[in-house]
Amino acid sequence: MAPSLRNDTKNARDAEKRSPSRRALLAGASALGAVGALGAAGCSRVATASGVDGGDLLDRLKAQGVVRLGIAGEIPFGYIDRNGELTGEAPELAKVIFKRLGVDRVQPVPIEFGSLIPGLQSQTFDVVSAGMYINPERCAQVIFSDPDYQMLDAFIVRKGNPKNLHDYKDVVAAKAKFATGTGYAEIQYAVEAGYKESDILIVSDQVAGLNAVEAGRADVFAGTALTVREVVKKSAKAESTEAFAPLVGGKPHVDGGGFAFRTAETKLRDSFNVELKKLKDSGELFRVLQPFGFTKAEMTDMTAKELCRG
Repeated sequence: MAPSLRNDTKNARDAEKRSPSRRALLAGASALGAVGALGAAGCSRVATASGVDGGDLLDRLKAQGVVRLGIAGEIPFGYIDRNGELTGEAPELAKVIFKRLGVDRVQPVPIEFGSLIPGLQSQTFDVVSAGMYINPERCAQVIFSDPDYQMLDAFIVRKGNPKNLHDYKDVVAAKAKFATGTGYAEIQYAVEAGYKESDILIVSDQVAGLNAVEAGRADVFAGTALTVREVVKKSAKAESTEAFAPLVGGKPHVDGGGFAFRTAETKLRDSFNVELKKLKDSGELFRVLQPFGFTKAEMTDMTAKELCRG
């Protein structure tokens, strides 16, 4: 999968992959187990972290010709499609950038979102390629590329939004049953609004969140605006709310997502950032992300340093 623009724009291959049906969402989730075994099997053959044996990871990845990408099966950020192929905004962008860095192939390692940082630290894979939000808590554990996108939040609610839920304060005021994903930043936003953390229903991903709302186990599921928009498209029972900015410290907060690296891998992160900046400046970044539902409103000039400050 070469990084030329001709092949970059094949990142979804057809309209079905660009705007996945609910069946495709479920297929992406169910494929994790099968491909996970493949990812794990390849671990012993791929470069280890420079912090372990004094080597340089980028040079070793070039020599190996493959980089392992940690993904969480979340459409449209990073997932295995119904044909068993790796796609999503982050993996497709990673293919482009790592090709420019001299690494020809990527290998997916599917894992639950909440295990991405532990998996990175334990060298289960080399880079988190899952559209992960950059925030101070995560910055204390890993280093990030600059964000490749910015994002607001949105809710999955039942059709007609019977509890009139439009932000986290509404959820608290209505005493609504609130759900979000494992390790999601939305946990913090709900708690900051006054929701009791022990009362939050934690589910594996956005598909499980949709199922919880449809079945009445939750009144609302919180996720990124883009993810929520995609997952409800084929639902007859649920809808998405308008996007909104959560309040952090009493002020509206815009999130940004990027790639995570082990703290020792500053050379790899910095080299990645150089190529990312070129893609931003040329407009090619938007062309890579657009097939996955991103608009120009989601393009950003924020830096990881800004987001790590909170």
